[in-house]
Amino acid sequence: MHGRWLRVALYSALAFALLTGTCVATAYAECQLNSASGKIKHLVYVEFDNVHYTRDNPKVPSDMEQMPNLLNFITKNGTMDTGDKTVLISHTANDILTTEIGVYSDRHGIAVANSFGVFVPPSDVAFPSSFFYWTDRVEDINPPPTTDALPALLTEKQENVPAPWVPFTRAGCDVGAFSTANIVLERSPFDVAKVFGANSSQALEKSDPQNADFIGEAIHCAVGSPLCTPANGAVSDLLPDEAGGYSGFKALFGAKYVNKAFGAPIQDLDGNLLKNVDSGLVGFTGFDPLATQTLGAVATMLEKGVPIVFAYISAAHEDANGAFGPGQAAYVAKLKAYDKAFGQFFARLKADGIDQNNTLFVFTPDEGDHFAGGPPSPSGCDGVKTPCTYSQIGELDVNLSGLVGNAYSPKTPPKFSIHFDAAPTVYVSGQSAPTDPSVRKLERVIGQLTAMNPITKATDQLTAALADPVEEKMLHMVTADPARTPTFTMFGDPDYFFLSSGSTTPTEFPTEAWNHGDFQPEIARTFIGIVGPGVRNLGITNKFFSDHTDVRPTIISLVGLKDDYIHDGRVLLEALDSSALPESLGEDRKILLLLGQVYKQINAPFGQLGLNTLKISTHALESDDPDDTTYTELEAQIEDWTERRDSLAAKMKAMLEKAEFDGREIDKRRAAALILKAEALLNEVASVAGSL
Repeated sequence: MHGRWLRVALYSALAFALLTGTCVATAYAECQLNSASGKIKHLVYVEFDNVHYTRDNPKVPSDMEQMPNLLNFITKNGTMDTGDKTVLISHTANDILTTEIGVYSDRHGIAVANSFGVFVPPSDVAFPSSFFYWTDRVEDINPPPTTDALPALLTEKQENVPAPWVPFTRAGCDVGAFSTANIVLERSPFDVAKVFGANSSQALEKSDPQNADFIGEAIHCAVGSPLCTPANGAVSDLLPDEAGGYSGFKALFGAKYVNKAFGAPIQDLDGNLLKNVDSGLVGFTGFDPLATQTLGAVATMLEKGVPIVFAYISAAHEDANGAFGPGQAAYVAKLKAYDKAFGQFFARLKADGIDQNNTLFVFTPDEGDHFAGGPPSPSGCDGVKTPCTYSQIGELDVNLSGLVGNAYSPKTPPKFSIHFDAAPTVYVSGQSAPTDPSVRKLERVIGQLTAMNPITKATDQLTAALADPVEEKMLHMVTADPARTPTFTMFGDPDYFFLSSGSTTPTEFPTEAWNHGDFQPEIARTFIGIVGPGVRNLGITNKFFSDHTDVRPTIISLVGLKDDYIHDGRVLLEALDSSALPESLGEDRKILLLLGQVYKQINAPFGQLGLNTLKISTHALESDDPDDTTYTELEAQIEDWTERRDSLAAKMKAMLEKAEFDGREIDKRRAAALILKAEALLNEVASVAGSL
């Protein structure tokens, strides 16, 4: 009787905490997910680096086709949404952050990745890494001369972005993370010193032990969790800007303490101890884990009572020696090993009583990418029966700054820095205004650059699209930190990788052959695989538009929790059973589907509005008529469209959010009016884009 009343009191305190947004330091409560079915007890979230559902060579089975254990698990038990899109810039750190929290780059601060430019007065530009711990500030990542004290993960109010583990830990659920960006410690010695103390024994370790012991793994614990004890090395889980407060929570950072809490080191699925790839020390593998390593860690965390796990698996199309082409023997072998790992993983979890009947599984890649290389040999190879080989493979590295200098010669271009990428962002020294004549000339020059392709022998137009801050705002690339806004962005030919050093003659770089960051379909296109209670068994579908921001609200809706903010994404109603949704959503499903789809077309970077305005922006920036009339008029139009879009999108997502998470019935007449206004905006912009 005493135990029963203690449990009732405990759950009452927890319910009060969830309703008020505060946390109550009570005894440990078991994980209380509130899914509509009551069946979801675990969440397994796996993010791949550059794993493709679509084929890169029509004759070679895609990555997912070569992993039937995973593909069949998704298609037989849930939904494989192959219409998913990334965000811009389409890069690992940005894409992972967007899926983790469900907001676009302008609301999480990292629009450019895997590092980002920051203007440093009076005339410098710094490029801090986009891989850092959740609460780091820009000046922490990149010490002086950088003097930017804002959080690296930055909301529109210039506060630290809410952390993705918070709703779960508040609900009494421990949250494990393996190799997933920004929710584990990323860098030694700084992150280690920040979390454990500058003079701590952890910070005084040499770098190799630090990387094995403290980097890359974490458990963010519920209050009172038996894992997060002082004896196991737990420290305070500090989130000073979290809405409603976040005190009394602890975390374990690193394999040293995770292994201690579990009573033994984590092993891969074949029973091998996880070891650091550089030092060979037992501990974290490094941030390019193989499927057997990541899935071994996920299975272990679940078995040790951690019900929520976020994890990352590295790409299969490369190894330490370089990149592979589609169908190359080493590539096929690596995918075969990944497929074996997923077979072992699902069988092991099944034996543990963890499967699609009580667990929500989500699988998605950070982004797609473009293969840069020549044709395979033999020409009809499929990779599986007949291996493919490549005599020419690798991105084409070229010195963009040198090409610009040659185009200006004998004059000198303005001083500028670039973020090295297939889609380089450009930062003109002194943070010159977009309308500055020197900036306008630089945009025109870059827009006309060409190079001889050493593989095809054709002359390539290097610039595919251009966006200055006006269009960057439309694409959600302008954050609340003005110092991070690029002067303009060059979306390049995806075969090329642009630098500010080296040769102005394109040169194959064989260790890198898969380019992203750009806006081409093969880069923007990804997938979302969802399996679990409440998920419809649609198999493979691409009948609706989704992007990375939709992953988070769909997860949070299915598990019956709530975030402290409004998402930019929407719940993917198309993939969910009516029984998994609030009553209000079931009644209003048709109008909500229409509203959600039109909302994505006006607000997603790869929606119809974003793609059309990017075309218009390119025409504007490359124009060179007297008094810059074309540029001025088109930029003013994009600004007006963005203002109208922002107003419509704010109303639409507020309506969606209230229906999805507050059970509020939708005002159908108001929703219909918003849809009509959005469609009018889409048609207006499409008409202008079509006339160019």
